[in-house]
Amino acid sequence: MNDNCSESKIGQFYNEKSVFITGATGFMGKVLVEKLLRSTNVKKIYVLIRPKKGLEIKYRLQELMSSKLFENLKKTKPDVMTRVEAIPGDITKPGFAISEDDQRKLTEEVSIVFHSAATVRFDEDLTKSVDLNVVAVFTIMEICKKMKKLEALVHISTAYCNVQLKHISEEIYSENGDPEGMIDLCKKSGPEVLDTKEMTAKIIGNKPNTYTFTKALGENALLNCGNSLPIVIIRPSIVVAAWQEPLPGWIDNFNGPTAVIANTGKGVLRSVYCKSEMTTDWVPVDVPINLSIAAAWKIGTQPSTTIPVYNCTSSTINPLTWGQVVTYLVASLRKYPMENALWYPGLSNWEYAWVNWICQVLVHSIPAYIMDMSAFLTGNKPVMRMVAQKMHKALKVLTFFATNEWKWSNDNVLKLNAELTDVDKKTFNFDLSTLNWADFMDDYVKGTRQYVFKEDLSTLDEARTHSNKMFWVEKCLQICLFIVLGRFFILMFG
Repeated sequence: MNDNCSESKIGQFYNEKSVFITGATGFMGKVLVEKLLRSTNVKKIYVLIRPKKGLEIKYRLQELMSSKLFENLKKTKPDVMTRVEAIPGDITKPGFAISEDDQRKLTEEVSIVFHSAATVRFDEDLTKSVDLNVVAVFTIMEICKKMKKLEALVHISTAYCNVQLKHISEEIYSENGDPEGMIDLCKKSGPEVLDTKEMTAKIIGNKPNTYTFTKALGENALLNCGNSLPIVIIRPSIVVAAWQEPLPGWIDNFNGPTAVIANTGKGVLRSVYCKSEMTTDWVPVDVPINLSIAAAWKIGTQPSTTIPVYNCTSSTINPLTWGQVVTYLVASLRKYPMENALWYPGLSNWEYAWVNWICQVLVHSIPAYIMDMSAFLTGNKPVMRMVAQKMHKALKVLTFFATNEWKWSNDNVLKLNAELTDVDKKTFNFDLSTLNWADFMDDYVKGTRQYVFKEDLSTLDEARTHSNKMFWVEKCLQICLFIVLGRFFILMFG
């Protein structure tokens, strides 16, 4: 048993209990599994894993547990790794396609459920998003209603499911729509009708994308049909790299801000459209995970007649503006440059979309065409134009969030933190007030370099030398451009 468990109310709650997790192979799911193994004495962790063609479930589990995330745990507590057991299933299928034997196992043994499986693609087809983010919520409730020992069902939602409001409270907004009616519509009309751009826009109404629309419906599903269950909802904002644990800066995907860091670090991204003075909202992944673990303890030991909602956000207590993001990012990339960057790290942010469009043509599209032409002439495969197009598409999806801001209430989060013992506050920390964003950005950049690009930190000196060369190349080109423009103006107006 963990040394601190005797002083930890949360540790005592999880002691010798079995947990069921959906979405365990995702970014947040991996961190949740690792944290439960490291900081609690759970008896078993059942993880729902979708079978892949030609790959047995046990190999998919091995793939999950081979993540860099688990390396320290394997050294310090190797015995706990055997507590994780795969449950074959698929959240798009009725009953998650869980076998009768596995259903029996979950029904008899599981006390705590974390439902984090979802599509997080903003531009996902509407019908697929409904399947993954709404139908799956009804399914997990049906599974949980059969569990004999159930004490907590933690649903991972998003802070952005009510962006039609400027101030978002810790409550479920029932006016977001009828989840069952939406499911029926998908069955009757089908993807060929509903997934068209025009029809999707009409259905989602005041929501910016299918992700926020269906996550809101998922919450309404819990409100409508989960009255008999010990449900709690966690709403994280933009989930980014780890802050303190298990590895500072750990990240395993290119989603959201990580794509901006990666592309800027490689010298591909040079211009973005965002409102510098507006507040963004980032939460390091270990924060919502610790909050989720603590919230399960709270609902399990202090049952509620209503569904508690926790807005897991940073802007209320430790605000970060988009202008600061750009400043901190460029500074960190110049300290910890990526290998083989195409250009010296730099990023300009523009307040007007038309100015950014012109700049993107000049610093993204035209260089991409020139590089592709050079590649073609030298017998190499042209790829930069496609890279630039994909990058622009991804940035367009993020524009809504980079040009708007919201305020979230977080009273429930503060109250929960106040209830924790000193040991639990340290072990399951979700207090963002002490986070230094500039220092965090350093870790985030190093994490992107190390865990996403697989670039060892031992190559930093070599990368810095290359970055310095790119700096002087940039300056020489700027001088040449200045001379050419000067001569042009002399010829035209001299």
